[in-house]
Amino acid sequence: MTDTPAAHPTDPFDAEALNAAEGLHPVDPAYAKVLRIATALNLIPLAIGASVFDALLIRHIEGPYGLITALAWLIAIVTIVSFPSRRVSRWGYKIGEGQLRVARGWLFRTDTIVPFVRVQHIDVGQGPIERWFGLSHLIVHTSGTHNSTVTLPGLPSDLAAAMRETIRRHIQTDFA
Repeated sequence: MTDTPAAHPTDPFDAEALNAAEGLHPVDPAYAKVLRIATALNLIPLAIGASVFDALLIRHIEGPYGLITALAWLIAIVTIVSFPSRRVSRWGYKIGEGQLRVARGWLFRTDTIVPFVRVQHIDVGQGPIERWFGLSHLIVHTSGTHNSTVTLPGLPSDLAAAMRETIRRHIQTDFA
């Protein structure tokens, strides 16, 4: 009896096993830091607002100060620490012969395959936080209206540029 690899991983919630079983490449792990900073920039003002609301509310109800504040900061910290790395582990991509495949998600998994013949144009974008970590995101615009834009974040800048050039060469070959 020989050991053959299983067609599907045994744990459907294990993103690394799922991506490895499907032959997908993970996004750069530094993308978790980008998401962590972006999440902090969004949640810290909300936690500060909850603290101010808590201070103003306690004056009127004469209750214990800090319950809403502690809860808001706890939720913000847990979200900033845990969710970005989980999101990053659930992205995968594969550039193959004539197509780009991008898979993401956990409960609602989206697996998109973009044939190069449908590509209208390709962008490589970079926000300030991504630039700080040397990352970029690849944006592929296709013909059609539904899901006509596919974004692949968390790529090293040189890899994103190389993927853009690979897709561009296929487009020129197909239409030349």
